[in-house]
Amino acid sequence: MLIASLQKFLTSPIEKTSRSRVIFWLSLSLTFAALYSILGLKEAFGSEYVVQDDARQHVFWMMRFIDPALFPNDLIADYFQSVAPAGYKTVYKIAAIAGINPLLFHKILPMILGLISTYYCFSICLEILPVPMTGFIASLILNQSMWITDDLASATPRAFIYPLFLGFLYYLLRFSLLPSLLKIALIGLFYPQYIFIISGILILRLLHWKDGSLRLSQDRNKYLFCITGLGISFLVLLPFALTTSKFGPIITIAQAKQMPEFLPGGRVPFFFNANFKRFWLTGRSTGMFSKSLFTPVTYCFGLLFPFLLLFSSAFPLAKQIKSSIWLLLQIVIVALTMFFIAHAVLFNLHIPNRYTAYTFRIVIVLLTAISLTLIIDSLCNWALRREAKVLIQSPSSLSPIIQGNSPIKNSIALGIIGIIAVLVLLYPCFVKDFPRVGYKTGRMPELYKFFQQQPKDILIASLSEEVSFLPSFSQRSILVGREYGIPYHIGYYRQFKQRAIELIRAQYSPDITVVKNLINKYGIDFWMLEKNALTLNYVEKYGWLKNFDSTSTVIAELKQGKTPALKEYMERCTVFQNDSLLVLKASCIAKYDSKD
Repeated sequence: MLIASLQKFLTSPIEKTSRSRVIFWLSLSLTFAALYSILGLKEAFGSEYVVQDDARQHVFWMMRFIDPALFPNDLIADYFQSVAPAGYKTVYKIAAIAGINPLLFHKILPMILGLISTYYCFSICLEILPVPMTGFIASLILNQSMWITDDLASATPRAFIYPLFLGFLYYLLRFSLLPSLLKIALIGLFYPQYIFIISGILILRLLHWKDGSLRLSQDRNKYLFCITGLGISFLVLLPFALTTSKFGPIITIAQAKQMPEFLPGGRVPFFFNANFKRFWLTGRSTGMFSKSLFTPVTYCFGLLFPFLLLFSSAFPLAKQIKSSIWLLLQIVIVALTMFFIAHAVLFNLHIPNRYTAYTFRIVIVLLTAISLTLIIDSLCNWALRREAKVLIQSPSSLSPIIQGNSPIKNSIALGIIGIIAVLVLLYPCFVKDFPRVGYKTGRMPELYKFFQQQPKDILIASLSEEVSFLPSFSQRSILVGREYGIPYHIGYYRQFKQRAIELIRAQYSPDITVVKNLINKYGIDFWMLEKNALTLNYVEKYGWLKNFDSTSTVIAELKQGKTPALKEYMERCTVFQNDSLLVLKASCIAKYDSKD
């Protein structure tokens, strides 16, 4: 019978399934992962000048691995190099030694990480519910999630969370000590914050529920894992505790609350005043739940899991769920604990949301896959049970009762299974702009080539949004850029903000001496301006400028009719221009008086 064959193919436990069927589902999982990666690569290589949004911060400086002469004495490059985890830097350095340009490698890396994550996700499912289709569903919707957000595509440290954390969970469930310890070490080298998640899980696993109360486990393996895992965690975090950053200290809560950068409309909006829901639940950095937690929407099936267990008699496959399922609850408990601790010691443990965003997503992925599997199996059982009942009532295969009743039940079951398959498999077809990878395309190739032809030690001053592309596309230093205004470390941001304030003041000052002093102070070689940059309308509408104290003074002076001194030099000192901006030679500005 069709339903019986379908049930065997889709929901048969691994003990009753041939190895070839496991390989089939795993291969299908990897195929979809590769397909999504190819869609991402298509965008990554859609133009000569393409870079992932966050990679503009975390990857550009790695061009130093190719040419050490780039970005000399560059505040921005030095800062982002200093905060990059050791493992992350090492991977890119190895690629550079192998001759792979970092800006090329950051486009290829997501495919590699995605395939590794797919394998571990699939394998974890078999350790919880030994049904190969469950692993396929989990890995499929995990890939959809990874490619509908820009975490994986960024190829930044957070992109490594999926393969490393999933790998740790898999080896933990398998009680494979050495691979687990290796994953712990790697997590510490790539995303140190998650060492606290790992440690919490190891400690929680020493407890178990028995006879209505929590008790310590008698399993020696769990103690071995905990002690050695905590030891590795300590060794990995020790260098961070002993090292003092020249860009520190980390900003305090009191300081952050006084800075417009952390308020609504700021560079990294964090505090939302009395908006309790946004701050604690959905805030980008502060909220417990990521806005993409239920994207794709098929994740909502994961919410049904407690109810499916409650009515387990209708879902017999639930009996196949192993005790490993408790690991998911342990992950949630630890993640929530770290979330509140991170809030309590803000910003010493970085952003609170990072502890729940990825862990919750992984948990809901696994629960969704298990729930869908239980539902599909139950539908098949329902159809088969009804058909058997009819056959007993009327053994004749020609009976109108059999032909009119049993096929209807089969059709209903097949129809619902088909709807589930469409929702899971074809979800990306209903999503606009899938995959959403956050790639930024440079629209001014001639500008990038112009700066590439200049000496490697030049410094470019500009308030334009376009300046944030220059370190990646031209490999030249900039004085400031909105993309690089990250205010978490006081030692860095104090210098960055001072530069921005001085640049705003000089760019709009009616006194050319202020401009010349800035050029001499920082050794500026080029000054890039949008053609409407010296107008009141530009200053008022460019939101980033509102974060700096000097902007209000500039607006007042422009309203009084004062003309920025740079305006007199725009024609004389321009060495490059296109439809929207122009580049002035700083030495020209320093040399001439506007009255000459």
